[in-house]
Amino acid sequence: MSLQVVIIGAVAAGPKSGCRIKRLMPEASVTMVDRDSYISYGGCGIPYYVSGDVADLKGLTSTSFHMERNAGFFQAAKGITALPGSEALAIDRAARQVRVRHLASGKERLLPYDKLVIATGSSPFIPPIPGVDLQGVYPVANLHHASAIKDMVAQGQVASAAIIGAGATGLEMAEALADLWGVEAHVLEMAPQVLPGLLDPEMAHMLQTHLLAQDGVHLHLGARVERILGDGEGRAVGVVVDGQTLDVDLVILATGVRPNSELARAAGLALAPNGGIQVDQFLRTSDPDIYAGGDCVSIRNLLSGQSLTLASGSLANRMGRVIGTNVCGGSDTFPGAVGSFCIKLFGLSVARTGLDEQRAAAAGRQAVSPLVVQADRAHFHPDQKLMYVKLTVEKDTRRVLGLAALGENGDAVVGRVNAVAGLLPLGVTVEAISNLELCYSPPLGAAMDVLNAAANTADNLLAGLLRPISPEEFSRRLAARGQGGCVFLDVRGLDNAQPYLEALKPDWLHIPGETLSQRLDEVPRDKEVVLVCNSGVRSYEAQRVLEAAGLTNTVNVSGGVAAIKKWGEPIIPPAEEE
Repeated sequence: MSLQVVIIGAVAAGPKSGCRIKRLMPEASVTMVDRDSYISYGGCGIPYYVSGDVADLKGLTSTSFHMERNAGFFQAAKGITALPGSEALAIDRAARQVRVRHLASGKERLLPYDKLVIATGSSPFIPPIPGVDLQGVYPVANLHHASAIKDMVAQGQVASAAIIGAGATGLEMAEALADLWGVEAHVLEMAPQVLPGLLDPEMAHMLQTHLLAQDGVHLHLGARVERILGDGEGRAVGVVVDGQTLDVDLVILATGVRPNSELARAAGLALAPNGGIQVDQFLRTSDPDIYAGGDCVSIRNLLSGQSLTLASGSLANRMGRVIGTNVCGGSDTFPGAVGSFCIKLFGLSVARTGLDEQRAAAAGRQAVSPLVVQADRAHFHPDQKLMYVKLTVEKDTRRVLGLAALGENGDAVVGRVNAVAGLLPLGVTVEAISNLELCYSPPLGAAMDVLNAAANTADNLLAGLLRPISPEEFSRRLAARGQGGCVFLDVRGLDNAQPYLEALKPDWLHIPGETLSQRLDEVPRDKEVVLVCNSGVRSYEAQRVLEAAGLTNTVNVSGGVAAIKKWGEPIIPPAEEE
């Protein structure tokens, strides 16, 4: 008798595991159940459907060969029986069967199984805000929501929208609405930064500066949404934020997701403290005949050791393949993840993997993560753009814990982060990244890559050779200038330094780096000296020259003027700087 497999969930992990099972064991009977009418679709593409980058919903439900992934496709092409519009109501582990109800007819049936796969995904968190049930208020959880939002916008019904949540989905929806459709997008976030939990505050601030420069995007950070206002016909017409009313035609809930683990809990399967289904390295649940994968499971963070749930189509597909192999008697493992993320917004790409300094501290690991700015290609190549990176390194072990990068050339940003993501589980030290072999050609990289430079900077910091301050700390010192606490020493050429000298004298001094060793008597010894150059490299060299001469009253601005500008607080008014 052939193996009978039932899969609950048919978006990412479910279809992947089913297809893997049929390839390894063609004689197996595989039945896939999902309560939605759409199955096996690219949910991460919803903002790009709303923006118009993806022309229609079929783009999200079709294969690369333009075959729509519906029940007929799975039966004909994969030999899998798919039951869309059918909800799994309960799992009877003793009888090894799943009770399923067809939603349209209400008819129930029992599906027997030898092996069961739970791939129930996640559901949007609906915040308890008065008015959240009004018409025109949508989460971004499935293609039905996407279609409703797109229809409203395309029909000219939306001039202004409120997006509650500044995570990845919220920001992508803001871009989709503002960039193509000209909708005023108000992003409302209770945290003090965008992408909370994904980016450290410094990188987030740089992204915020970029977003605020875009037409139609309005960020409301540290905001409390009190209620959603409706008209007499039950349609949303506004939101009240910290006592102020914003008139809007659409409200999008981008407030995160929660794992769909209730079915597993009701069946007596073990759950992790974070609510995800508990699985071992083989993606087996506490019942060895039941596997689980995707957004609904809790996995191990390979760096912190803590439980982790990640809503990621990439992760779900990789889990699905492991499950498919193991259902057929294999022993593939999925030990966990380091947590990797990327996003592109209005031409600026941001990516991160592993832990940043704050999250390392929360896990009991003290780390440094200096900001480094360098061209992502050879500095003389016309396609080069500056990249802003922060490599996180543990102080005592020198182990690399993470990397964040930001830049205009998205391929370069993601390429560097992906390179480090693959190394993090191996426990590599800063020396390994310092000497990491990377392909080099002027249009594609630099002879000394920005990754190598980031590792070297971290090494210098750990060795006590570098005393940096952040762009934010620089801005605080600049705001307090004139009080006698510090002076700013510009070690660039005069053409770069002249505007600052004129606007900020007598607190802004200028000594070119190449003449510094001959002009040491001009450097104040009774004040803190803030060293400044374009990227932080020449000013670091100046710091070493001064240190050798016994002047230890210096700090170096990480990333230099380039980082300060990206941070968004100009040293002098832009009109003067020109």
